[in-house]
Amino acid sequence: MKALRELAGRFLREEDGLETVEYAIIAGLIVVGTIGLVASIGQWAYNRFNTLDQQLATHP
Repeated sequence: MKALRELAGRFLREEDGLETVEYAIIAGLIVVGTIGLVASIGQWAYNRFNTLDQQLATHP
């Protein structure tokens, strides 16, 4: 347990670890933004095709 505490303390003191955490946070934000964008584009495309399908069904 003491070794784990020392390892965690050393990790927090080192600045190299902070850069890694910063890059991980940035990558996470990019991933979340990309997922949101893809989901909204998918919903937009679904609505457009659904509207087109309904319009085609009413006009013989």
